[in-house]
Amino acid sequence: MSDQQGTNKRLNVMDDEIDLQRLFALLVDHVWLILGTTLLSLALGLVYAYIATPIYKADALLQVEKKQAGMPGFEELSEMFAEESSSQAEIQIIRSRLVLGQVVDQFNMAIEVMPDRLPLVGRFGAPEPTPEFVTRPLFAGYRDSETFVTVDSFTVPEKWLGEPFTLKPSENGEAALYHEGDLVARGAAEQPLVSDDGRVRLVLGKWQPGKEALTVVRQNRLTAINNLRARLNVAEQGRDTGIINLSLTGPNPERIRKILDAVAQTYQTQNIQRNAAEAEKSLEFLDEQLPEIKAKLTSAEEQLNKYRLKSESVDLSLETQSVLERLVGIEAKLNELKIKESEISARFTQSHPAYRTLLQQRQSLLQEKKQIESQIKNLPETQQEVLRMMRDVEVNQQIYVGLLNKVQELRIMKASTVGNVRIIDDALVEPDPVKPKTGLLAALSALLGLMGAIGYILLHAALHRGIQSPDQLEEQGIPVYAAIPLSEHQQKLDRLVALMRRRRRGRHEAIPLLALDDPADLAVEALRSLRTSLHFAMLEAENKIMMISGPSPQVGKSFVSANLAAVLAQVGQKVIVVDADMRKGHLHRYFDNQNDQGLSDWLAGQADEKQIIHNTKVENLHFIPRGQVPPNPAELLMHPRFKELMEHLSGQYDLVLVDTPPILAVTDAAIIGQLAGTSLIVTRFGQNSVKEVDVTFNRFEQNKVEIKGAILNCIERRASNEYGYYAYHYGAEKN
Repeated sequence: MSDQQGTNKRLNVMDDEIDLQRLFALLVDHVWLILGTTLLSLALGLVYAYIATPIYKADALLQVEKKQAGMPGFEELSEMFAEESSSQAEIQIIRSRLVLGQVVDQFNMAIEVMPDRLPLVGRFGAPEPTPEFVTRPLFAGYRDSETFVTVDSFTVPEKWLGEPFTLKPSENGEAALYHEGDLVARGAAEQPLVSDDGRVRLVLGKWQPGKEALTVVRQNRLTAINNLRARLNVAEQGRDTGIINLSLTGPNPERIRKILDAVAQTYQTQNIQRNAAEAEKSLEFLDEQLPEIKAKLTSAEEQLNKYRLKSESVDLSLETQSVLERLVGIEAKLNELKIKESEISARFTQSHPAYRTLLQQRQSLLQEKKQIESQIKNLPETQQEVLRMMRDVEVNQQIYVGLLNKVQELRIMKASTVGNVRIIDDALVEPDPVKPKTGLLAALSALLGLMGAIGYILLHAALHRGIQSPDQLEEQGIPVYAAIPLSEHQQKLDRLVALMRRRRRGRHEAIPLLALDDPADLAVEALRSLRTSLHFAMLEAENKIMMISGPSPQVGKSFVSANLAAVLAQVGQKVIVVDADMRKGHLHRYFDNQNDQGLSDWLAGQADEKQIIHNTKVENLHFIPRGQVPPNPAELLMHPRFKELMEHLSGQYDLVLVDTPPILAVTDAAIIGQLAGTSLIVTRFGQNSVKEVDVTFNRFEQNKVEIKGAILNCIERRASNEYGYYAYHYGAEKN
C-alpha cells in the first residue's frame, strides 16, 4: 500500500452513532466517582437544610365584590358610581406603592437591624433567639436572650442608603454608632445619636445591648417596598371568581402575619376611600352650585313681587297655570341633565353610550320647551310677563330643593360607604416552614450530584478523545503490534522510587526492571507477545536497528524499550539498548547506570566505544546511556559518527533498540528513523488521541520514515474496554 493510500485509510471518519453500551460502560468505570459525588452533594444539602434559616409562609383571603349601594334606597344615585374592576386590576393595586408603601411606613421596614455575625455559621454559639417582640408594631429592632434593641428612626445621607452601620455599647455603657470602622456618633441611649455634621441621626427606643454588635441599615423607601413586593404573592383563585389569595414568606412567623394583615387592611381601607372619594367629588360640585341657585331663586321672587305690586296683576288662569307647570317641569329636567352631564363628562367621552343617551334626552326636552314657548307668545303681554317670572321662581325653587335633597343623599352615601372588598380570612402562618424542605432538598441535592458527576464524565469523555481500545487504531489502518495492560506492580515500584527520591532530595533513584522483578506480570506477558510479533515483522527489515518513538512525552517509551530488550535477551538474543533521547532520557535508571558517559559523549568525540557501552544484570543485554545533555542534540545525531555507530552495532548485535524523543516535540526521531530498519511508536491508553497518532504517522511519512505499527501501552481494566482487555489477556497467557 502506498503512503497516500495509508493516509487516506487512516483519515476515514468513524461512525458517529451514539454507542449506548459504551456510555453505560463509562458510567460503570466511574461508579465510585458518581457515588462519592452523589453522597457529598447529599451531605452538603442536609448540612444546608440544618443550618439554613427556616422560612415560614402566611396567607390571607380577600373577596372583590361588585360595587353595591352604600345604603338601601339610594340605588339610582349609586348607579352613577358603579364601575366594574377586574381582579387583575385589583391585584396590581395590592402590589402598588400606594398600598405597600403605607405598610412599609407603618412598620418602619426601611430600617433593618441584625446581629453582626458571619452568615449561616455565625449563629453557632450565638445567644438563643427569642420570639419577635410583639408588644409594639415597630419592627425596626432585634431581640434574643441577651439583646433587646429597637430603633424609632434612623436618617442618613442619600449616599449611605443601604450601607451597614455598626451599633454597639461603648466602654462606659453609652451607645456608639460606627460606619466602616469610623465613629459616627456616641451618647446616651435615651438621647438621639447625631453625627457632627447632623446628617446621621439615630433615635433608639429600647436599649438592652448584649455581647454582640448590631448592624443597622437604612434602606431607600423604594428598595424596602420592592423587597416586600418580592416576598408577597397575590393571585386570583380560579377564573373570574373575585377571590384573591395573598401570601407572604419570611423567617419570623409573627412578623409576616402582622405585615400580611396590614396589607389586607390597607388595601380594604383605600378601596373604601376610593369609593367615598367619588361621592366627595359630587358633593363638592353641588356645594358650588347651591349658592348660585339660591341667589337666582331670591332674585326671581323679588322681581315677581315687584311686578305684581306695580301692575296689580291677577292670578293666572287654569290654562296658563297648566302651561307654567309643564314649562317648569321641563326646566327642572334640563337642569338635572346639566348636573348629570358635568359628572358624566369627567368619566366618559361623548362617544360613550351613557353620554349619548343624555344628549338625546336633552335635545328632546329642548324641542318640547320650544313648543310651549310658542304657546306662551299667544297670551296677553301681562300674563306672559307674570308667567315668565313665576316660571323662573318655580324652576329655581325646584332646582334648589332637588340639589338640597341630593346633597343630603350623597352625605349619607359617603358616610355609609363600605367598599367592595371583604376580608374573608385573616392572615395565619403555617406551623411548619415552607423551606428548606429537608426531604426535597436532600433529593434535589443527591440528584444534582448524580447529574453533575454523570455530566462531568460524559463531557470529559467527549472532550478528551483518548484511545480506549486497539480497535480504534486498527479502524484507522494503524496496525497494533501489542496491547500492554497497566501494571499495578510497576505502579507500586514507581511510587516507592518517587518516595525515595523525595527523601534523598532529588537524587535519581534506580527503577526496577519489571521483566526481572515480576516476570509473571501481565505487562511482561504482553511484551513477550510483542517479541513474537517482531520476529516476523523484522524478517524483511533492511537492518537490525529498531526505533521506538511516540507522539508525546509520558507514554512509556522507556518502560517498553527496557523491558522489551530484557525479554528479547532472555531468549538468547544479543541486544543493545541505545538511549537516543539526549534531552530528557532516563533509560539509565532502569539499568542502574550513573550516566557518566554515553551517546552524546561519543558523538562529541569525548569518549570511545568501550566507555559508553555498559553491561546490565540481564545476560546478553547491553546499554548505551544518553550521556551528558548537549546543547545541540539534533545536530549531533546528523553527524556521520552516529551512522557509523549504528552500522557497527548492527553488525555486533542481533538487535539494536533505539529509544528516541517524541516526534511531535522534537525532530530527533525523524533523523534516527532514517537509519532504522524497523520503527514502532508507543501510544498511551486514554492519553493520546487517534488524531494525535495519525499526525505522528504523517510527520514520519513527511521525513520518509515508515512506521510498522503502534504499541498501545497502559491499558486499564474498564467496562468500556473489557472485551478487548480479556481478549488480549487470553492471548497473552496462551502465548
